[in-house]
Amino acid sequence: MEYKISVRVLVEYAHRSGSIDTQFMAGTSMTEGTLAHQEIQKNYHDQDGREVYLHTTLPIGELNLKVEGRADGVLLRDGQIIIDEIKSTSGSLALIEETTFPVHWAQAKIYAYMYAKENNLKEMTVQLTYMQVHTREIRRFARRLSFKELEAAALHAAHLFAPYAESRLGHMEKRDISIQAASFPFKGYRAGQKKLAGAVYKTILDKNTLFASAPTGIGKTISTLFPAIKSIGEGLADKIFFLTAKTMTRQAAEKTLERLEARGLHFQCVTLTAKDKICFKDETICTKEHCEFANGYYDRINGAVLDILSCEGIMDRDTIEQYAVKHRVCPFEFSLDLAYVSDAVICDYNYVFDRRTGLRRFKDNHRKRTVLLVDEAHNLVDRGREMYSSLLSKAPFLEIRRRYKNQNEDLYAQAKAFNEFFIQLRKQYGVKGPFILEELPEDLHAIAESFVRAAEEELALSRDSSGLLLETYFCVQDWLQLGKLADHRFIIHGEASKGDIYLKLFCLDPSRLLQKAGKAYLAKIFFSATLEPFDYFKEMLGSEEGDYLLRLPSPFAAEQSDVYIQPLSTRFPDREKSAIPIVGTIESLVKSRPGNYLVFFPSYQYMNMVAEEWRTQGMEAIVQVSGMDEKEREAYLGTFSSQTDAPVVGFAVLGGIFSEGVDLKGDMLKGVVIVGTGLPQLSYERNLIKRHYDSIGKNGYDYAYVFPGMCKVLQAGGRLIRGENDSGTIVLIDDRFLQGKYRRMLPLEWNDFHLLKKL
Repeated sequence: MEYKISVRVLVEYAHRSGSIDTQFMAGTSMTEGTLAHQEIQKNYHDQDGREVYLHTTLPIGELNLKVEGRADGVLLRDGQIIIDEIKSTSGSLALIEETTFPVHWAQAKIYAYMYAKENNLKEMTVQLTYMQVHTREIRRFARRLSFKELEAAALHAAHLFAPYAESRLGHMEKRDISIQAASFPFKGYRAGQKKLAGAVYKTILDKNTLFASAPTGIGKTISTLFPAIKSIGEGLADKIFFLTAKTMTRQAAEKTLERLEARGLHFQCVTLTAKDKICFKDETICTKEHCEFANGYYDRINGAVLDILSCEGIMDRDTIEQYAVKHRVCPFEFSLDLAYVSDAVICDYNYVFDRRTGLRRFKDNHRKRTVLLVDEAHNLVDRGREMYSSLLSKAPFLEIRRRYKNQNEDLYAQAKAFNEFFIQLRKQYGVKGPFILEELPEDLHAIAESFVRAAEEELALSRDSSGLLLETYFCVQDWLQLGKLADHRFIIHGEASKGDIYLKLFCLDPSRLLQKAGKAYLAKIFFSATLEPFDYFKEMLGSEEGDYLLRLPSPFAAEQSDVYIQPLSTRFPDREKSAIPIVGTIESLVKSRPGNYLVFFPSYQYMNMVAEEWRTQGMEAIVQVSGMDEKEREAYLGTFSSQTDAPVVGFAVLGGIFSEGVDLKGDMLKGVVIVGTGLPQLSYERNLIKRHYDSIGKNGYDYAYVFPGMCKVLQAGGRLIRGENDSGTIVLIDDRFLQGKYRRMLPLEWNDFHLLKKL
């Protein structure tokens, strides 16, 4: 049996077993690690090697561990060969002694062993080089070790890793056999479904990108997951990321995998849940002093990983929490560790596209064997803008200045400098409204870098009990990193008030960074029922020449849905007087066509106003409220499936949790009423987006308002027909639906609509 492993992962696993080091990389920061490596390597001699590829095989019983990696430096000094292992730190080098980090020695020893074995050397010099990333100060330690000592270190790590490797090899053999035997888990394909599955498989085979506009109800989840899983069984890929924006679509992916598992698929998938949702503590402070699940995490994590992988296939939130309690490990970090080793990961977009929260140990060589399935990809446009924007405000620096005045003179000074920068900014622009800066202030960059340096030194002392300093540190780091990426697709705007002032680096167009973030992956499949207009979403999601495109018609007959348009103005000035006519339309609909209905509104305020009028007429409805948790969402949807004689009328918000990824099949839903065209509320930032696209020759109003709004309308309408036998009524309430621009964006099966006078 053979198992490939990198030196880094091998050493990290051994460290986790507690026998090498229990503080791996403690007190270090890899923020500028690459620059530190390059700076040190720049001073190597001509005959020295940089990033030297090394490999060997370590036999452990019947298992052969094929270990590989790149040594930072292979140096020739006075006739001796030296393996140089470079590490960067943001802390003080005075705190690092020769024995501080045994794990660094372990890593360097394995590189030295591989080099010595290949070149028949009896001994080698192993050197650790530490660089302070801000001062560029360097400290080195060196040891002369025999080949037997190096070999013993390598075999020791290999013995610790062997049980895990044997477990994974056994799993992969069973997985591939089960995948090859797997068949499509339904009696047949729906219209268009087989074509979508075939396009996904070809995209993976050709290592390309696919943009697929596939109507609601076609069965996109199974049509994308099944061919992707097949590609793993055939050796085309190693891993799948199923990316979603909402909890309900994650659950659909889990249920699909459970269905396949019930039919014999041997497959391991982990669902990642946001840290603040899955944390066992009331307050999320990830230190050993505050959390018993963080204290000693690395002493217990290997056992937890082996246990869950030997027993479970589909590892959803509940499963993760059960094993986290059993082994007393942090459930969030546990799920991240499982993400690196599982066959598939179901998670939010940010784990792939957000530079701040991505899976940092997931290197390019792993990405090249990974398939991205991006569900409801239309949501990624605005999410991309959020991920690639950064905000700084005055208030936290004022508070940090107060807290550290008599505790850390340097940090106090840097926070004071930040505070004074914002004071000057407020004096310059006043409090009359928002303002725009033409370019990033040069002095802000210098102030931010000085603050980061001082904050890192303070954070290394673990005195930030409130988490304020750490949170502010990350905000400043984010600003600095994003500033390096900013171009004409960004704008800097801010606003002052009497108590505070903020500055925001706002991403107007996320397409370039979305495309760059996905570049290293084997294949990318962007799919949604509402990638319309197709050209707009291709552009915004970073499409390139040669990408595959697929537009599928609806698998359902037009006769399954009766579509009505009520030409009523729902524009903001007319909303109050529209409430009574809307209530009348809904009441007439429910009486003439009894059943359950969902009514969608463009805002909570509008929805609540109509809901109040509905109740005034003596009728009942369930109403979405802001910030509903998962239990409240389930209760809301459960009302539609309850066996009651009275029809259920649910009021909800366009673009909200109930307008996407919700399956209310058969009699659970008789009709959908959509109030308004879904256009986002007029806002300063939306107008900045409009101005940007106007300036490059496009219709800025469409890009900022119309296209995102109509996407919400189509998603909401897609809640009605979910199965081949479903039927019902769609009512669109707004006179703009009769205008050419909006009519052209309606699905073909909605084109045969009727003007609504009276139902």
